[in-house]
Amino acid sequence: MTQENVLMATLTVREAIYYSSQIQLPDSIPLAKKLALADETIQEMGLTSALDTSIGGRETKGISDGQRKRLSICVEILTRLRLLFLDEPTSGLDSAASFHVMNRIADLAVREGMTIVAIVHQACSEVFELFHGLCLLASGQTIYFGPAADAA
Repeated sequence: MTQENVLMATLTVREAIYYSSQIQLPDSIPLAKKLALADETIQEMGLTSALDTSIGGRETKGISDGQRKRLSICVEILTRLRLLFLDEPTSGLDSAASFHVMNRIADLAVREGMTIVAIVHQACSEVFELFHGLCLLASGQTIYFGPAADAA
Protein backbone atom coordinates (compact mmCIF):
# COMPACT_ATOMS: atom_id res chain seq x y z
CA MET A 1 0.00 0.00 0.00
CA THR A 2 1.37 3.37 -0.91
CA GLN A 3 1.45 6.31 1.48
CA GLU A 4 -0.92 8.32 -0.70
CA ASN A 5 -4.43 6.98 -1.08
CA VAL A 6 -5.39 6.32 -4.68
CA LEU A 7 -9.13 5.86 -4.36
CA MET A 8 -11.80 7.25 -6.66
CA ALA A 9 -13.54 10.01 -4.69
CA THR A 10 -16.94 9.53 -6.31
CA LEU A 11 -17.31 5.86 -5.34
CA THR A 12 -18.83 4.65 -2.09
CA VAL A 13 -16.84 2.36 0.19
CA ARG A 14 -18.98 -0.58 -0.97
CA GLU A 15 -18.44 0.20 -4.66
CA ALA A 16 -14.68 0.61 -4.25
CA ILE A 17 -14.16 -2.70 -2.49
CA TYR A 18 -16.64 -4.62 -4.67
CA TYR A 19 -15.04 -3.33 -7.88
CA SER A 20 -11.59 -4.12 -6.52
CA SER A 21 -12.64 -7.67 -5.67
CA GLN A 22 -13.91 -8.20 -9.21
CA ILE A 23 -10.70 -6.85 -10.73
CA GLN A 24 -8.10 -8.41 -8.40
CA LEU A 25 -9.50 -11.85 -7.66
CA PRO A 26 -9.17 -14.60 -10.28
CA ASP A 27 -11.95 -15.23 -12.79
CA SER A 28 -12.18 -18.80 -11.44
CA ILE A 29 -13.79 -17.42 -8.25
CA PRO A 30 -17.56 -16.95 -8.63
CA LEU A 31 -18.89 -13.40 -8.26
CA ALA A 32 -20.83 -14.29 -5.10
CA LYS A 33 -17.62 -15.56 -3.45
CA LYS A 34 -15.74 -12.43 -4.52
CA LEU A 35 -18.40 -10.20 -2.95
CA ALA A 36 -18.41 -12.35 0.20
CA LEU A 37 -14.63 -11.92 0.48
CA ALA A 38 -15.08 -8.17 0.00
CA ASP A 39 -17.71 -8.07 2.75
CA GLU A 40 -15.45 -10.06 5.08
CA THR A 41 -12.57 -7.66 4.43
CA ILE A 42 -14.81 -4.66 5.07
CA GLN A 43 -15.83 -6.14 8.43
CA GLU A 44 -12.22 -6.94 9.35
CA MET A 45 -11.21 -3.32 8.83
CA GLY A 46 -14.26 -1.93 10.63
CA LEU A 47 -15.86 -0.15 7.69
CA THR A 48 -19.40 -1.54 7.75
CA SER A 49 -20.84 1.71 9.08
CA ALA A 50 -19.40 3.60 6.09
CA LEU A 51 -20.48 1.23 3.30
CA ASP A 52 -22.75 3.69 1.52
CA THR A 53 -20.66 6.80 2.17
CA SER A 54 -18.72 8.37 -0.69
CA ILE A 55 -14.97 8.21 -0.36
CA GLY A 56 -14.67 11.90 -1.09
CA GLY A 57 -11.50 13.87 -1.54
CA ARG A 58 -10.14 17.39 -1.69
CA GLU A 59 -13.25 18.78 -3.34
CA THR A 60 -15.99 16.72 -1.69
CA LYS A 61 -16.64 15.54 1.83
CA GLY A 62 -16.58 11.81 2.39
CA ILE A 63 -15.22 9.25 4.78
CA SER A 64 -12.67 10.20 7.45
CA ASP A 65 -8.91 9.97 6.90
CA GLY A 66 -8.76 6.88 9.12
CA GLN A 67 -11.53 5.21 7.14
CA ARG A 68 -9.77 6.13 3.90
CA LYS A 69 -6.56 4.47 5.16
CA ARG A 70 -8.47 1.36 6.20
CA LEU A 71 -10.22 1.23 2.80
CA SER A 72 -6.85 1.43 1.04
CA ILE A 73 -5.70 -1.48 3.19
CA CYS A 74 -8.91 -3.40 2.33
CA VAL A 75 -8.12 -3.09 -1.35
CA GLU A 76 -4.62 -4.46 -0.73
CA ILE A 77 -5.60 -7.40 1.49
CA LEU A 78 -8.41 -8.74 -0.68
CA THR A 79 -6.11 -11.30 -2.27
CA ARG A 80 -4.83 -12.47 1.15
CA LEU A 81 -1.17 -12.30 0.21
CA ARG A 82 1.22 -13.68 2.83
CA LEU A 83 3.42 -10.57 2.71
CA LEU A 84 2.11 -7.02 2.83
CA PHE A 85 4.13 -3.81 2.66
CA LEU A 86 2.48 -0.70 4.11
CA ASP A 87 4.14 2.66 3.55
CA GLU A 88 3.11 4.86 6.47
CA PRO A 89 -0.38 3.50 7.14
CA THR A 90 -0.73 6.01 10.00
CA SER A 91 0.45 9.08 8.13
CA GLY A 92 -1.84 12.06 8.72
CA LEU A 93 -3.85 10.32 11.45
CA ASP A 94 -4.19 11.30 15.10
CA SER A 95 -3.04 8.82 17.75
CA ALA A 96 -6.50 7.29 18.25
CA ALA A 97 -7.03 6.71 14.52
CA SER A 98 -3.46 5.41 14.20
CA PHE A 99 -4.07 2.87 16.93
CA HIS A 100 -7.37 1.79 15.36
CA VAL A 101 -5.75 1.23 11.95
CA MET A 102 -2.70 -0.58 13.32
CA ASN A 103 -4.75 -2.71 15.72
CA ARG A 104 -6.89 -3.95 12.82
CA ILE A 105 -3.75 -4.70 10.82
CA ALA A 106 -2.12 -6.56 13.73
CA ASP A 107 -5.27 -8.65 14.30
CA LEU A 108 -5.42 -9.51 10.61
CA ALA A 109 -1.74 -10.53 10.55
CA VAL A 110 -2.25 -12.96 13.43
CA ARG A 111 -5.52 -14.38 12.12
CA GLU A 112 -4.31 -14.84 8.52
CA GLY A 113 -0.69 -15.74 9.30
CA MET A 114 0.53 -12.75 7.30
CA THR A 115 3.83 -10.96 7.56
CA ILE A 116 3.30 -7.22 7.49
CA VAL A 117 6.13 -4.79 6.98
CA ALA A 118 5.06 -1.25 7.89
CA ILE A 119 6.99 1.98 7.84
CA VAL A 120 5.79 4.05 10.76
CA HIS A 121 7.25 7.35 11.94
CA GLN A 122 6.76 8.44 15.54
CA ALA A 123 4.38 5.71 16.66
CA CYS A 124 2.50 6.44 19.88
CA SER A 125 3.11 3.98 22.72
CA GLU A 126 -0.17 2.12 22.12
CA VAL A 127 0.76 1.52 18.48
CA PHE A 128 4.33 0.61 19.41
CA GLU A 129 3.04 -2.12 21.72
CA LEU A 130 1.30 -3.81 18.76
CA PHE A 131 4.60 -4.54 17.00
CA HIS A 132 6.24 -7.96 17.29
CA GLY A 133 9.50 -7.31 15.49
CA LEU A 134 11.22 -3.98 15.15
CA CYS A 135 13.87 -2.45 12.96
CA LEU A 136 14.92 1.03 14.05
CA LEU A 137 16.90 3.17 11.63
CA ALA A 138 18.81 6.40 12.17
CA SER A 139 20.52 8.19 9.29
CA GLY A 140 20.08 5.09 7.13
CA GLN A 141 21.79 2.81 9.64
CA THR A 142 20.18 0.01 11.64
CA ILE A 143 20.39 0.85 15.33
CA TYR A 144 18.13 -1.93 16.60
CA PHE A 145 16.73 -5.13 15.10
CA GLY A 146 14.81 -7.59 17.24
CA PRO A 147 11.70 -8.07 19.36
CA ALA A 148 9.78 -4.84 19.90
CA ALA A 149 9.27 -5.67 23.58
CA ASP A 150 13.06 -5.70 24.13
CA ALA A 151 13.54 -2.24 22.62
CA ALA A 152 11.88 -0.33 25.48
